[in-house]
Formats: sequence, C-alpha cells, structure tokens
Amino acid sequence: QVQLVESGGGLVQPGGSLRLSCVVSGFAFSSAAMGWFRQAPGKEREFVGSISRAGGRTYYADSVLGRFTISRDNALNTVYLQMNSLKTEDTARYYCAADRSRVYGSSRYNEYDYWGQGTQVTVSS
Repeated sequence: QVQLVESGGGLVQPGGSLRLSCVVSGFAFSSAAMGWFRQAPGKEREFVGSISRAGGRTYYADSVLGRFTISRDNALNTVYLQMNSLKTEDTARYYCAADRSRVYGSSRYNEYDYWGQGTQVTVSS
C-alpha cells in the first residue's frame, strides 16, 4: 500500500521557519522524483519545488526561490521542505507527491503518481 505522510506544518510568524517532512512507503522511493505543492483556499494547486531521484537536482517556483530548500534521504524514504523567511502568502496546505516517470520531477501536478494528504502551514502574526 502506497503511503505518503506529511508532517511538520503549523502556525508560524512572518519571517519564521518550518521544516516539513514526507515519509514514503509502498514503492521504491529512490526511483521516484519528488515534488512539493501547495494549495490555498480558493486557489489552484501550485508547484513549490521538486527534487530528482538521487537528490542531486532541485527546482523551485520563483515565489519560493532562495527561501525554500528541498532535500531527501533515500535511506529513510523521506523528503524534506525547509521553509525560511516565511510570508503570509505562503499560507496553504502543503502536499508531497511522487513522480515515477521522470528523473527530475515536474512542475505539473497531473504528472505525479502519488500524493500525500497534506499538512497545513499558516503564517500569521
């Protein structure tokens, strides 16, 4: 059974940091590129970033470039999203996703095979 379980969300003040984790089971984690997406109420799901299968390449949306960092530990079947200098506009539910077809992942949410349930991030003073 495939499972992607996100954790680490919460309430943080503007300028603060959070680290999200996504633990994967049920498929060969090291054979999948991983992506992070987010969705705010009333908005479409938005690409945040992705990381290649081996972790050597990462890609980010312009809105988070320089503030967010994606990493992965294939031995622990876990992908991370380190979020720094958070802004109120980063408030959303964050999802991790697995792309088994592409080495480097995709910015298109419909190209991902598996999804987690998400974790809520709220940035507010």
